[in-house]
Amino acid sequence: MSVYSMTGFASAVASLPDQSGEHGEDSDTPGASRKGVSGSVGAELRSVNSRFLDLSFKLADEFRALEPALRDLVTASFKRGKMELRLQPQRAADAGWPQPQPDQLHTLARLEGTVQNWLPKAAPLSVNEVLNWCRAAAPAARLEEVAMEAARQCIEAMKEAREREGARLVAVLQDKLKGLKALASQAEPLVPQAVQRQQERFVQKYQDALQAVGGAVTPEAAQERALSEAAAYALRIDVDEELQRLKAHLDEIGRLLKKGGEVGKRLDFLIQELHREANTLGSKAAALELTQISVEMKVLIEQMREQVQNLE
Repeated sequence: MSVYSMTGFASAVASLPDQSGEHGEDSDTPGASRKGVSGSVGAELRSVNSRFLDLSFKLADEFRALEPALRDLVTASFKRGKMELRLQPQRAADAGWPQPQPDQLHTLARLEGTVQNWLPKAAPLSVNEVLNWCRAAAPAARLEEVAMEAARQCIEAMKEAREREGARLVAVLQDKLKGLKALASQAEPLVPQAVQRQQERFVQKYQDALQAVGGAVTPEAAQERALSEAAAYALRIDVDEELQRLKAHLDEIGRLLKKGGEVGKRLDFLIQELHREANTLGSKAAALELTQISVEMKVLIEQMREQVQNLE
């Protein structure tokens, strides 16, 4: 299953078939029962990231009644994203000029002759008047189904675009995962090393104190106190639990990216958990190397968070 981005753009155009010559008036072809009826509809769908599915429509007046059906189409395909769907009829350059039919011209000629017989001073019809009459008498193209088809094509194109963008984001996230796992592996051996160094410092400190007081404290007592403080210090700086949780979160993110589907919200939660563990690691850091690793982790986690915001 693929992972989908919430950002994308798609467009499509659907048209009525050309009915000017192939089909007669008695044709059984859907939408082709009337000569001279043609038209097309252009659709555009834009999407940006959003926590929820937020839809808006910019429709020509003749398509406003389609909004409920269009909303059902979009919600059936997408779960998150701020989306805007535009539908507009498209007209060719000569679409405003009707194509007078012989029967129309015969009718006009007959009517003009009748009028002039009764009103000899009546002016003859002009070409503009004839064209306007033919335009008014021409059957109007009903584009509702064409608009729905354009929307369906646009939605499919958007799904493909979001899938391609999602694949790119998954590749980026997987690269960041590798970096975080490498940093976690570097951090693990640093903690016991830091504890060992601090234990040696405690022992040396108590030996120096023992020499300063001239033997008032036995070496065994000083050694025991030094080891006790070293053990307490080790508990304070122990980040093994944080590292194990961080690794578990990284494994879960990798599993979700491989599984695909609607993973955006779950990934967003896991990124927050990664950030918490990296912060704890930095606050407990007992060595400069651990501090640097914590900072590098937080940089990678923030980069992942920015990418996850765009996933459905």
